Amino acid sequence: MGRAHVSTHQLVAGRYRLLEIIQRETNRICWYAEDTGNGEFSRPCLVTQVGLPEDPRGSERRAAARLLRTTENMALLCPGRIATVVDAVEEAGALWTVNEWIDGTPLGELLSEQGTFNYVRAARIGLELLDVLDAAHAQGITHGELSPGQVFVREDHSVVVTGFGLAGATLAPRLTAPAYASPEQARDQRIGPAADLWALGAILYTMVEGRPPFRDRGRPENTLKGVDRLPLRTPVRAGPLTQAVQGLLRKDSRERLTRPVVHEALTRALSEDPEAALASAPVPRLRGAYAALRPGSPAWSRRTMVAGTALAVVTVAVAVLAATQGLPGTDGGSDAAESPARPPASAATPGESTGGDGPDPSGPPSPPPSPSPTPTPSSPSSTPTPTPSAPATALPPGFQRYRAPEGFSVALPEGFKRLDTDRDGDAYRVVFGGEGDGRTLAVTYSEQAGPDPVAVWRDDVEPNLKQADDYDRIGAIRATTYLGRKAADMEWTADIDGTRVHTLGRGILLGGGRSFSLRWTTPDADWDDAANQQALRTFFKTFRVESD
Repeated sequence: MGRAHVSTHQLVAGRYRLLEIIQRETNRICWYAEDTGNGEFSRPCLVTQVGLPEDPRGSERRAAARLLRTTENMALLCPGRIATVVDAVEEAGALWTVNEWIDGTPLGELLSEQGTFNYVRAARIGLELLDVLDAAHAQGITHGELSPGQVFVREDHSVVVTGFGLAGATLAPRLTAPAYASPEQARDQRIGPAADLWALGAILYTMVEGRPPFRDRGRPENTLKGVDRLPLRTPVRAGPLTQAVQGLLRKDSRERLTRPVVHEALTRALSEDPEAALASAPVPRLRGAYAALRPGSPAWSRRTMVAGTALAVVTVAVAVLAATQGLPGTDGGSDAAESPARPPASAATPGESTGGDGPDPSGPPSPPPSPSPTPTPSSPSSTPTPTPSAPATALPPGFQRYRAPEGFSVALPEGFKRLDTDRDGDAYRVVFGGEGDGRTLAVTYSEQAGPDPVAVWRDDVEPNLKQADDYDRIGAIRATTYLGRKAADMEWTADIDGTRVHTLGRGILLGGGRSFSLRWTTPDADWDDAANQQALRTFFKTFRVESD
C-alpha cells in the first residue's frame, strides 16, 4: 500500500497537474491541482491519491467505478454538500479521484492552524455532518472513511464531504485515517452506519480537544489496536458536548447514541450561544492565480440559523419524547431469563471502563436535563407523596448524576457504572453496579405496558420472577403516584446464584403504553443498612425522564 511516489507538477492521467499538498493522512494525500485538459485554459481542482495494495484481480478499476457511482448518488441526495467527482483513475499504484475545486478549507488544516474549536462551532459542524450521514444511511450508504481530511468547511460554515464510495471498494482505503476508524473496523468486521457515527464522535472530540481520541501510533495496525483496546480519555474542553461525544465513542456499536439523540445534543449546544457559531469563520484557500477568482460567499443569515435551530429543537424533542417514555418487565419476557440481581463489574464486558460508563462526566451521554418535578423522599415500604412543584435538591455526599443516552437520568453512588444493557426492539434494560459490589440498580423501559401499574407487576412481571429459586413477594403490590403519574411498587426476595437477594421495584406509567421501572437489588442480609436505604431514596428522588 502507498508505494506510489509522486512529485509536484507531475501529470496524472495525462491532464491533472499536481501543484501543492494540502492534506495528508496515513494512506491518503490530497493535492491542489489544475486540470489542463481544456486547451489553453486550466481549471483548479482537488486531486486525492489513495494507495492501493497489489491486486492482480483488477479491483482498482472496480473501485473507481464504485466511487463514481456512489458519489453521484450522494450528490443527488445532498446537493452542494458532496464534492463533485469528475474523474477517477488507477495509475502508478494508486487510486486517484478528481473533484471540482471546493471553495472551502480542509477541517484538518483548520485544526492544525487553530488548535481547538469552541463547542458551539464544533456542534455546528457536527450537525452539518450528521445531516449528510443521515441522508446517506437512509439510502443504505456508509461512508466508512470519515475524518477531518474528508471534510471541507466553507466561509458560510457549511461543509462539503469527500470520500464516499471508498470503503469496501478495496482492501486499502479503510486505512486512510486509522485514528478515526471505528473499533469494528479495527477488528476487520463488517461496518455500517454505526461506524460513521463513531467517526463523527472522533471528529467532534478532535475539534474540541485538539487531538484525536486515539492517537496515531505510526503503524496503522498499532493505531487500530489502540482504537479497539484502549480506554477513551475523558474530554476536558467539550462542555455540553461531553456526553454526546462519549456516547458516540462507545466501543460496542450497539451502545452508541442514535442520530436523534445526537442531533438534540448538538442543537442544544448550538442554541446556547448562536453568535459563537459565527466566530472564526474559515477563509477558503485558493492557491496561486486562482485566489483572485474566488466568488463571494453568501452571507450567513442569523435569522435562518436561529429559526432552523428552534425547529430542530422542537422536532427532536418530540422524537425523543416518543422514544424515551414509558413500565417494568413488559419487554417480551426478557425478565424470565434474567434474575433481578446482576454480577459484579468484574464479570461485565471489558473495554468501556473510562469510555463513558461512570456516573461522572465520563458517563454515557444525553442532552442536558429539563427541569422535572421532584418527589418527596420515601422509604422502601412507604408510598411517597408527590410534590410536583418542589425544586431539585442537592445530591447526598457520595452520589453523582448519571445521564443516559436513552433519555433518562438518575443519581448513582460513587463507583457505580453501567454494567449491562439488554435491548429488544425499542425496549431495553440498563443495569448499574460497582466493582465487587453485590448491589445493582436496573432501569427498564417498555412500550407495551397496560393502563394499570399494579396489574403490570402482577400479570406481566411476577410470572417471570417466579422462575427464580425461592421467589417470595413481600406484602401486596402498592399503587402510588410518582412524578405526577400512576405508579406501583413491588418488593420481593429470591435466591440468585446461592445468594438471597432483596429487590424493590417501582414502575411508572407515562401513557401510550410507555413505562419505566427502577429495581434496586441488594443482598437480603444488607437490605436494611442505612447506606442501602439512602441509595434507594436517592434513586427515587433523582430519577428523571430527560424529555419529560
